[in-house]
Order: sequence, then structure tokens, then C-alpha cells
Amino acid sequence: MPLLDFLAGLGVWNWVFLGLALGALEMLIPGVQFVWFGLSALATGIITMIAQSLGVPLGWPLQLVLFALLSVVAVYGVRRYAPPNEQSDVPDLNARGAQLIGRTAVIENAIIGGRGRVRIGDTLWPAKGPDLPAGASARVTGADDTVLIVEQA
Repeated sequence: MPLLDFLAGLGVWNWVFLGLALGALEMLIPGVQFVWFGLSALATGIITMIAQSLGVPLGWPLQLVLFALLSVVAVYGVRRYAPPNEQSDVPDLNARGAQLIGRTAVIENAIIGGRGRVRIGDTLWPAKGPDLPAGASARVTGADDTVLIVEQA
């Protein structure tokens, strides 16, 4: 197998290339935390190079165990010592419907059978609530995903 022969010929450089590839993946897919595995691969390559220069050959099984241990230490070390994710000062930042609770809306399409549409600003929102005629005012009391729950104002 030419590919396996090629990889075997690279020796410890496999770890360097793996570390760089995982670092590139971290840049392409941020938040997945490939960087810690990439750093573990680079450290495994460096440790293996140092061991070989001292005349202590590390076989592939031992290198894989070293990589696994370094990966576990890196991931748990970062989780332990990294500051926790801070909460946003705008808790409903991505819940637009929840941000509208308490606002007054105008019924655009009459609410019949519990369903209709309301206008807040220049946006139409699906709404549910008691039957109300078009043009009436309603107060937003809740949100169910993008459907506003209204009551007569």
C-alpha cells in the first residue's frame, strides 16, 4: 500500500501534520475544540522527536497512548481553568418574540378562532389569542416561538 508506506516514512512528522490539520479544522469549524487535540498531536510529535534524539524509540502504540493522554489532559485542563461562558446582558437576544412581551400591537388580520396577525412597528407577526377585530389594540403577553400570544389591550 503506497499510502501506508508513505505515512510510515514520515515518522514523527505525521503528528506535526495532524496537529496542523486539526488547527486548520478549528479555523474552519470554530467551537468544536479541535485546537486542543491539535496541540496534543504537536506535543506528541515533539516528545517523540526528543525521545528519538536521546536514543529511546517510541513505537506507534506508545505514541497513540501518549496522544490520548495529552488530549484528555488538554481538554479537562482547559475546562477546569478557563473562565466560564459569561451570560449576555440581553438574555432574549435571539428570542425576538420574547423581546416583544408587554408591547402593544395592532390587529392587522382579525383574530378568528384564536389565530390572526398583528403589526408591531413595520413587522407582521402571527398571533393567537381571543377573537379580536382588525384594527383593535392588543397587548403581547407571551410568545410561542414566532407566534405572539395577545390579549385585548
